[in-house]
Amino acid sequence: MLIDTHSHLFVEEFTEDLPLVMERAQKAGVSYIFMPNIDSTTIDAMLSVCRDYPGFCYPMIGLHPTSVNESYEQELAIVHKYLSTSREFVAIGEIGLDLYWDKTFLKEQILVFEKQIEWALEYGLPIVIHSREAFEYIYKVMEPYKNTPLTGIFHSFTGTSEEAAKLLEFEGFMLGINGVVTFKKSTLPEALTTVPLERIVLETDSPYLAPVPNRGKRNESANVRDTLMKVADIYQMDPEYVAQVTSVNALKVFGIRK
Repeated sequence: MLIDTHSHLFVEEFTEDLPLVMERAQKAGVSYIFMPNIDSTTIDAMLSVCRDYPGFCYPMIGLHPTSVNESYEQELAIVHKYLSTSREFVAIGEIGLDLYWDKTFLKEQILVFEKQIEWALEYGLPIVIHSREAFEYIYKVMEPYKNTPLTGIFHSFTGTSEEAAKLLEFEGFMLGINGVVTFKKSTLPEALTTVPLERIVLETDSPYLAPVPNRGKRNESANVRDTLMKVADIYQMDPEYVAQVTSVNALKVFGIRK
């Protein structure tokens, strides 16, 4: 069993061949695909895909930091409306901070992040955290929640051993590992030697970050197998065992029983 804990298969890059993408994922051994929302423009497409593939694809609801702007309050209101009226979401995500593209709305990004964390606690849902060029800010926002029931995934972890150690202080959280771990110049393999296998989950972040040997191409959920093989090599463990442990980790976070 393999699980892709982070995949945007509802975006326009997949409109032409989504059934084939799903078929390839299942043939690769993928049993579950978890889909993080971006903003109000993606909710309908995401829910449509998840309803077309029940028991295989699961939706999250949240406001992505790169979609935070002057109208963030309206966007948050939409997220809250879905949260308060629907039980089909398995997490709040993806949420967090992104200072790579633009720092104009940093204050608003932090407000939006904190509000969605509070909702996660209120509704008893895990969170999926996006962090780009924002580690210190993320840690500072998260620190007050260390001794709360908050759980989730630090999506697309690409940091150092020191950063991994700081994130592992949050006991209910996993590190999401994707295709970056296969890149030639990635320092992630070295960082992972200090992280217990019981604290990681696998993901693709499709259509982005395709692992070697498909780097630079459109990513898809089937490619989580390439990430699995690299992770198994790093841990010097049998791929089947790594697939099993990381899958159990994922189902635990999302509160789903096999």
